[in-house]
Amino acid sequence: QVQLVESGGGLVQPGGSLRLSCAASGSIFSINGMGWYRQAPGKQRVLVATITSGGSTNYADSVKGRFTISRDNAKNTVYLQMNSLKPEDTAVYTCNVQCTQWVPPKMVLKDYWGQGTQVTVSS
Repeated sequence: QVQLVESGGGLVQPGGSLRLSCAASGSIFSINGMGWYRQAPGKQRVLVATITSGGSTNYADSVKGRFTISRDNAKNTVYLQMNSLKPEDTAVYTCNVQCTQWVPPKMVLKDYWGQGTQVTVSS
């Protein structure tokens, strides 16, 4: 099994910044893609940003230029630096990690999700 531990959410004023972290641990052979998703009240969960094992990134149009996703492969951790936050960024942010695991008799690719962390942007 793989455990994901998120941290860094909270309450921030418009224009402020927050940094989210998501650390993966457990039975991991390798980590492929990592990403962040968010779900606002009454809305579906949507992609915020993703990063491949090679470092290629992808962002939702609504966060381009304000958010930066990065990863530390040695720590199996993905980060989301959020700047110039707006009230519409308020949501529960959840990390996603695609892991390759040895499940005898073969390697398998599995998706894991964090528990979610609340980000509230309000004055």
